[in-house]
Amino acid sequence: MANIKINNVDLEVPNETTILEAARKVGVQIPTLCHLDMHDIKMVNKVGTCRVCMVEIEGRHNLMPACTTEIFDGMSIHTNSRRAVNARRTNMELLLSNHPPDCLKCERNLSCELQRIAGQMGIHENPYEGSRVRVEKDKSSYSLVKNMEKCVLCRRCETMCNEVQAVGVYSTVHRGFETVMGSAFELPMIDTACTFCGQCVSVCPTGALTEVNETANVWAAISDPDKFVVVQTAPAIRAALGEAFGMPAGTLVTGKMVTALRRMGFDKVMDTDFAADLTIMEEAQEFLNRLEGKGRIPILTSCCPAWVKFIEHQFPDLLDIPSTCRSPNEMFGSIAKTYLAKKLNIDPAKMVVVSVMPCLAKKYEARRDELKSKDKSNIDYVITTRELAAMIRESGMNFAALPDGDFDKMMGESTGAGVIFGTTGGVIEAAVRTAAYWLDGKMPDKIDFTELRGLEGIRQAEVSVGGKPIKIAIAHGLGNAKKLLEDVRDGKVDVHAIEIMACPLGCIGGGGQPFHNSNFSILQKRANAIYEEDKGKAIRVSCENPEIIELYKDFLGERGGHLAHELLHTTYTKREKI
Repeated sequence: MANIKINNVDLEVPNETTILEAARKVGVQIPTLCHLDMHDIKMVNKVGTCRVCMVEIEGRHNLMPACTTEIFDGMSIHTNSRRAVNARRTNMELLLSNHPPDCLKCERNLSCELQRIAGQMGIHENPYEGSRVRVEKDKSSYSLVKNMEKCVLCRRCETMCNEVQAVGVYSTVHRGFETVMGSAFELPMIDTACTFCGQCVSVCPTGALTEVNETANVWAAISDPDKFVVVQTAPAIRAALGEAFGMPAGTLVTGKMVTALRRMGFDKVMDTDFAADLTIMEEAQEFLNRLEGKGRIPILTSCCPAWVKFIEHQFPDLLDIPSTCRSPNEMFGSIAKTYLAKKLNIDPAKMVVVSVMPCLAKKYEARRDELKSKDKSNIDYVITTRELAAMIRESGMNFAALPDGDFDKMMGESTGAGVIFGTTGGVIEAAVRTAAYWLDGKMPDKIDFTELRGLEGIRQAEVSVGGKPIKIAIAHGLGNAKKLLEDVRDGKVDVHAIEIMACPLGCIGGGGQPFHNSNFSILQKRANAIYEEDKGKAIRVSCENPEIIELYKDFLGERGGHLAHELLHTTYTKREKI
C-alpha cells in the first residue's frame, strides 16, 4: 500500500495503482479518451496517446498522463491546477483541430466521448486552424464504416482486435501527422480477415468506426405500398433495447418492442427465437448423427457469423467441424420467403425481410453468396439494436409507456430454449435439452443445465444426455475461441460439442447493442434477463414448439431431410488470413 494525496486529500491505495484509478476512488474524474478498462476479459488499453488526462505531480517538472503513471508512496497529485487543466484543454483543442466539424450529422452525435469531454471542458471555439488528415471512407464490408478522419488514435480498436479478438486486422499506418489506424497493405475491410464482429465499433470513442446504417432503406420499404415487410428480432435485443430509453440494464422490453415495431408500420412482427428453435431441431439432429459416427466430433455451433468467418480465415483445416446449420437469422429468411409467403399468399419478390440483430456481422452474413437463394439474399436488411432505437425515437414514441404486444403467429411462437440463444452457453444448452428429450423419449427431468452457464472466457462441463456423459466446451470472445481451437487441434481438449460466440458474453455483448462502456455488470444483467424470460416460458424445449412441429409436418418433412438441407444448411469457404 502507498499513502498519497490527490488535490490535498489523503488516500491509501495499493502499489501499482495508476493515478487515474486512484483518483476515481475518491470521486475525482480525470477525462480520458484512449484509456479503457476491461478487466473481466483481462484487457486494458493503457497507451497514453490522447494526453487528455495530464496531471501535475509535486516535485516533477513535466506533467504526466494519469492513465499510465503509477503512484508511489508520498506522491502528491494535483488534477485541478491551472497548469494541468490548461494542458488538457490545449490537447483537446489540438485533437479537435484535426477532426471534422460535422457533429450534427455524425452517427455518434450525443454519444461521442470526444464531444462529451469537449463540452465538459467548455470548448466552444477552436483556436488552431490548419490542415486535417484526409482519408477516404471505407464502406466495403456491408457491416461497418471506417472513417479515419474522425480517428483520435486512441488505439482502442487495435487492442480489442488484436489482443481480445485475436483477429489482428488493425494497426497504425504511415507516420507523423499522416498516421491513421489501418489494415495490412491498406486493404478495404472486405478483403481482410476482419470478422465484422463490431467490437472495435463498441469501444471506439468517436465516429471513426460505426455500423453501416440501413434505417433509410427500412423506412423506404415500410412506406412502399407494393412491399410486404416482415421484421424479426433476435433474443438479445429485448434485454438491451430499454437502455437506449433510460431504462435500467437488464429490463425486459419484449412486449414494448413488439408494439413499437407494429406502430412503425411493419406488416408482420416475428420472433427470431422461433428460428432459434428451428436451428436446434436441425443442429441437435446433426449432433446425434455425429455421435453415431456420421461425421466428425466435436461439433461446433454455427449461429454466430463473426465466429464462422473467423474459423474460415484462421482454421481452414477445421471446416468440417462446425455444424452445417445456418444461423437462426438466415433460417428465418429462408422460411419466410418460402413457407410464410405461401401461407400468406404473397409473392416472395414483394416480401422484404428485416432483421433486428445485436451484431454487425449479421449485415455481412446477409450478403454471403452461400446463403443466397437464386442469387438473392433471404434477408434484405439488417439493423442493429442502436438503429432500431433511433427509428423508435424518430417515430416520436414514448417507449417506456408503450403497452405490451405479442408477436404475430405462424413464425412468432418460441420456447425458452430459443430465448437463451442470446447469451454465452445458451445455444449448446438449448441443443442439449432437445437431444436429451429425443434420447429419453420424454421431457428430461433436468431442463436448466446451469453447469453450461458462466462468465469464464473458456469453460468445460460434462452433462448427462440420455444417460450418456457428454463433454462440452464453451468460449466467448474470439481470442478465447482461438486458444480453444488450438487445443482441439493439438489433442489437448477432448469434447463432444463446442459453442463459440464472437462477442463478450455472447450476443448480449454484441457490437450493435447499446454502448456498455466495457461495464460487464451491464452484460451480466442482460444475461440474467434472458434466463428470466426462459423461466417464464410455458414451453422450454425447442422440439415442443407447436409452430415448429407444424412447419415440419406441412412443409419441411423430416429433420435433416432434402428440403431442410436445401433451406436450412450451408457450406463454408477457406479464406486467406490477411
